[in-house]
Amino acid sequence: MTHQKTAALIGAGMVARTHVAAIADSKIVRLATICARSPDRAQALSEEATQKTGAPVAFSADLGAVAADPDIDFAIVLTPPNARAEIIGPLARAGKHILLEKPVARTSEEAREVVDLCRDAGVTLGVVFQHRMRAASQAAAARIRNDDLGALGLVEITVPWWREQAYYDEPGRGSYARDGGGVLISQAIHTIDLALSLAGPVTSVSAMAATTRFHTLEAEDFVTAGLRFANGAVGSMVASTASFPGAAETITLHFERASLHLASGVLTTSWRDGRVETDGAAGGTGGGADPMAFTHEWHQSVIEDFAAALAEGRPPIVTGEAALRAHDLIDACLSSARTGTPQEIPQ
Repeated sequence: MTHQKTAALIGAGMVARTHVAAIADSKIVRLATICARSPDRAQALSEEATQKTGAPVAFSADLGAVAADPDIDFAIVLTPPNARAEIIGPLARAGKHILLEKPVARTSEEAREVVDLCRDAGVTLGVVFQHRMRAASQAAAARIRNDDLGALGLVEITVPWWREQAYYDEPGRGSYARDGGGVLISQAIHTIDLALSLAGPVTSVSAMAATTRFHTLEAEDFVTAGLRFANGAVGSMVASTASFPGAAETITLHFERASLHLASGVLTTSWRDGRVETDGAAGGTGGGADPMAFTHEWHQSVIEDFAAALAEGRPPIVTGEAALRAHDLIDACLSSARTGTPQEIPQ
């Protein structure tokens, strides 16, 4: 049986309550502390967490105290990506394992620095790409592992989401300095990670990016891209937060003997011989005006897998190294859009 692990939450922003709810339902993870730059925010969330978990949850604005606490096994870092290195450094050097909310950092270069920092400190780095934990996603991965689909020929990725302007009115949101970009790194990265985990790495990309008239933000709210995969498949990706009223993201993988279609938590497998099979259950993912319209169960699965990985001495389901593939594709898309030329992605 997996021994219980003790966690600290670093950050008290929008997604923190999802993590509190996830840990409250967990039998193998205990929440000890919530640390945020604003003591008032940390205290308010710690009081809520104490009620939800049924056990005292401390609050602090002192990251050093969290790093020095011998009872804390790992930290779940929820801050915007511009603050990552200064937070992860002291924690990793103190031997605290790190579970990061996406993205790893603002750019691929910064993300590699985070991965290297954790590796050099000898701590495990995991990334919260919770869409991999959905039943439909795992069913798709299992079908592909069975190796009876034939060769992959075409990949179609869509993220037709919507955000109100009020979402971008928060200081720093959609900026390169705080977030590292717009729709790709903040919203589509989840779908990108899942698609790459199923289809394999992309070797080159041709992209166009824009900010539509529906939003005022520094970065992009629309991207379209043509993709070439290492396995010889080709594909397309369209990502937007300007697609009112917003719909579920989709991934469609066309193999020689069947096509796999992921949408709203359901996998539909359409075989060339006429059979149709379904797996999973429908659920929201935050594609509409409410960005938090999704269950905490997938986060719970990620957190519990990370705790189990520490206990068992194995990698978590999404390592820092694996997350770099999504960052490399995002950077290549934006570089292609800026230069108007195809971009190769080193493997």
